[in-house]
Amino acid sequence: AQEKGITGGIGNGLFGPNQPCTRAQIVTFLWRAAGSPVVNYAMNMSDVPEGSYYAEAVRWALSEGIATGTTENTFSPDSECTRAQAVAFLFRYAASEAVTLQELVSGFSDADSVPGYALPAMNWALAEEIVQGNGSKLMPNDSCTRAQMVTFLYRAAGSPAPKSTVNPFTDVTANDYYYNAVLWAVE
Repeated sequence: AQEKGITGGIGNGLFGPNQPCTRAQIVTFLWRAAGSPVVNYAMNMSDVPEGSYYAEAVRWALSEGIATGTTENTFSPDSECTRAQAVAFLFRYAASEAVTLQELVSGFSDADSVPGYALPAMNWALAEEIVQGNGSKLMPNDSCTRAQMVTFLYRAAGSPAPKSTVNPFTDVTANDYYYNAVLWAVE
């Protein structure tokens, strides 16, 4: 994503795959994946400073209905994003067409912990094989890590073969489930 522009590392040759993604990071990943569109939208979020790396991404996500504030005037950009929230954002971004959803969530032991707002998104992500869960669990209320979010985006894009085999990160190895997703994101 340094060249593709979706995401980059956290510095010092590290990607930070197990670090939790914040709300600001996730909407920024989505905004960059969409080509960093400029929108004319009056944003009234007191905790999103103009000029911050995520300000335009938040403006775009709010204007497109991809995300909402955590209150009427706050976005909570530094709050960790759960897997359910991340999948809901991705669903609102990627599934712009009306979709018929299979009910797939009930096959997981923690299905009852999926928030109601995220049920359609989670069913869509399971049907599209964007989310696979961990054994019998979806873990919807766990923090979404940087590796998970990049993998969700990669799978939503159809899991394209990375154009490069150059791995710029010392904390991402070829045995990691997210290896190809990271290589794709940093092309």
